[in-house]
Formats: sequence, structure tokens, C-alpha cells
Amino acid sequence: MKHPRKIIVHIATSADGYIARPNGDVAWLNRPRPKDNYGYAAFFKSIDTILWGYKTYAQGLEMGMEKSMKSGFGTQTKNYVFSRHSREAPLPTYEFVNQPIKSFAQHLRAQPGKKIWMMGGGEIIASFLDAGEIDEFRIHVIPILIGEGIPLIQPRHRFIRLKLLSSKSFLDGVVRLHYRTIPHP
Repeated sequence: MKHPRKIIVHIATSADGYIARPNGDVAWLNRPRPKDNYGYAAFFKSIDTILWGYKTYAQGLEMGMEKSMKSGFGTQTKNYVFSRHSREAPLPTYEFVNQPIKSFAQHLRAQPGKKIWMMGGGEIIASFLDAGEIDEFRIHVIPILIGEGIPLIQPRHRFIRLKLLSSKSFLDGVVRLHYRTIPHP
């Protein structure tokens, strides 16, 4: 039996658990990286779909990522941006989505393809997690404390167990934690 496509959160956080400063700034991520960039290229080859929250998408445009975003991070990569409001996608490789998470994810998983990258941010990650539609987390913990910001997952009352699949430390102090979510009994 073929397994459905996995939805994987592949993200960096500060050591105190934030993915960005309160205003969305991620300049603290600009730092020298190891030669293999923490395995990013290998991960990118394993995906063909990226899921974005609208704020993360808009922040990417503001940060000047438009060139990368116009190509959709590759011509073979499908991008879905979740928004509460109907919008027209200004970039050709993007589609705006305003439908229930569960039905969207189940439909997407049923399509042939590779793994699905949940880009973020914290609100859309929380919504997919609460719908039981996150399979794995690959969290790169950056050795910096930023004190306040946007948390990895928007706070809500939840109890989700994770199983550690692997961990890897890098010479620059970054630690990659790879977890699988454990479905509710």
C-alpha cells in the first residue's frame, strides 16, 4: 500500500522557540552556513509542493525573495498560500486557498507527488497541526535568543506527542531535530 504524501514542517527557530521577531523580521537567521546548508538542498529535492500562510508569503515578498518566489522555488514546485480572504495570486506558480484545512490536505495527499513542505508561519502550522495534518517536524534550532517574537506554533490548548526520529548537531551550534507526530489515540 502506498503511503500518502507527508506534510513536513521544515523550519528554523531561535533557541527560545521563535520563527521571527514580532514584526516578522528574520535577519537573525543571516549567518554563515555550513557547506551543505544543513541538508536544505537534499530536503528541497524531496518536495514538490510548498504550503504558505499569507503573512509568511507577504513577508517573503517584502524581504526581496520575489525572484525565488516568482519561480515558485523551482518550476516543478506547486505553491499554495492560505488566506482568509479571496485573493488573486500575482505570481504564476502560486494558488491562493480559502478552504477547510482537513479537506484540502486530504485532497492534496491523494494527488501523486513528492513530500509537501509546510513553510509556515505559526498560524497555518497550528491550523494544520490541530486538524491532524502535520506528519513531521524538522526544526533547526539556531543558537541565539531573540527574547520575543512569533512562536513556531500559535499558542492554543493542545497536547500533541512527538517521536524523535533523529537529531544532528552542526559545528556552528545549530541542532536539527526531526520528529514524527503521534496521532491521537
